[in-house]
Amino acid sequence: MLAVVPLLLVLAKAGIPSSSSDDEIAFGIEVAKRGLWNEARFRFERAVALDPEKAEAHNDLGVALEQQGEFAKARESFERALKLAPGSLYIQQNYDLFREADDKRNRKKKK
Repeated sequence: MLAVVPLLLVLAKAGIPSSSSDDEIAFGIEVAKRGLWNEARFRFERAVALDPEKAEAHNDLGVALEQQGEFAKARESFERALKLAPGSLYIQQNYDLFREADDKRNRKKKK
């Protein structure tokens, strides 16, 4: 493991570009399609960290969080995405579907 750290430092100094939020989103979508939600979430979180103003990253993170059962965090991500891109039909549809499912879950809990 120690040999890896110097190699990473050398690569960073060599000017090898780091990933962009778009790269992280694309990779996250690919692994999500395979049902690898932990990895997808990690990638979408990185995308948000790289570009906090990218609505798509917040939306995709919301999807991953919902898949992992973290509904309060998912709602926050979807709402942030909508604030960043209020006219996005795609994000609005995802949020509406999430809210409908979340409302059903909450009604079942109250019974």
